[in-house]
Amino acid sequence: MQEPQALRRWQLSSFGNEHLEQVERPLPTPGPGQILVRVGAVSLNYRDLLMVRDGMGMKFDMPFTPASDMAGTVVAAGADVRRFAVGERVINTFWGGWIDGQWTADAVLAGGPGPGMLASHVLLDAAWAVAAPATLDFAEASTLPCAGLTAWFALAETGALRPGQTVLVHGTGGVALFGLQLARLHGARAIVISGSEDKRAQTLALGATHVLMRDSDWPAEVRRLTQGRGADHVLELSSGPNLDRSLQAAAQGGRVSIIGMLGGETLSASFYAMVLGRATVQGIGVGHRRALEDLVRAVDVNALKPVIAARYAFDALPDALDHLARGAFGKIVITL
Repeated sequence: MQEPQALRRWQLSSFGNEHLEQVERPLPTPGPGQILVRVGAVSLNYRDLLMVRDGMGMKFDMPFTPASDMAGTVVAAGADVRRFAVGERVINTFWGGWIDGQWTADAVLAGGPGPGMLASHVLLDAAWAVAAPATLDFAEASTLPCAGLTAWFALAETGALRPGQTVLVHGTGGVALFGLQLARLHGARAIVISGSEDKRAQTLALGATHVLMRDSDWPAEVRRLTQGRGADHVLELSSGPNLDRSLQAAAQGGRVSIIGMLGGETLSASFYAMVLGRATVQGIGVGHRRALEDLVRAVDVNALKPVIAARYAFDALPDALDHLARGAFGKIVITL
């Protein structure tokens, strides 16, 4: 395919959906250590809604291009690039520069303040990408850098998830459904808390052992379903006051991973629920490149298929953001 002389991208000159505009810019040439990727798909995260709205309080230069997750094809490589060759399929890392081990302060967030992915072509440091799964198309692969890796990092990388354990998952968005799928992949059972009766059948079909309604006494029901033990792992995607109920549902010595903040930015929990339950409460800020490479291998070996709620054309970004804001069963993806 002959590459165009210009790229298309969505950008913001100031915050707010009404300021999103599509522009053309000259196609860049990769410098040393860089790759130019023709984007095949971009998956959207709840974070993207917040970044478009107000930048989540971060300071960076305008205009900026939103979105943090993409899959595409390398179309040019700069000097000294050994990781990838032209024609190879890649996905980006959410944290540019966090390769393994402990997080480092010089790591850069994709989609603000680092480079955004809502473009026809993206220039990246070659170290900020990994090979895409061979078993997934671009839309499916684009869901891994943030949502897929967040669930993997909570359960497999830091949680040491084992067969026979119980995973409690809040919601049916991208991270939640990856958590469900990864729990089943590891031989664990998944209990899902949902606010929508309409999603019960879909959630059970995906492998959940039970779906409990958010307005029920689900902490007590989780304990009943686990013969009094409680959940070994909790993916806490609501936070706020919901954390206290999650701790009530957790097993002695269980692990609660703080991931989302739909219930508010301030956490609220009982001292007794945390201390007497000996819970480990950990914050999950996605994960490093090596863990993403592990996830890609697991996806390919086990033929795991991410759940995509809808695919939108590049020009239909405003409609895709509206769908994301309303809530979706799985991921919202922009295809190019």
